[in-house]
Amino acid sequence: MLLRAEQRLATGMSEADVAGFLAALASASEGIEVHFRWRPQLGDPADEMVLEAAINGQADALVTHNVADFAGAAARFGLRVLTPGALLKELKS
Repeated sequence: MLLRAEQRLATGMSEADVAGFLAALASASEGIEVHFRWRPQLGDPADEMVLEAAINGQADALVTHNVADFAGAAARFGLRVLTPGALLKELKS
């Protein structure tokens, strides 16, 4: 998704910049094991793995532009759902 022309135009990043960013993100990430599958919780089956990773990884929040689709299910697990902008505001304060 980050390699899409419209995303690179919005961020001013080249394909090499995106590749570097993704490599840095991957190196700073921790893998998690999915011990429990909580399906189905969401209307879009493709989103289930995102919710399961957040729950099994004991995330503080799930960050997405797709707040409406995740909010109800995430609340059942005590998981906050934030937009990227809301997360950045929290981090600045």
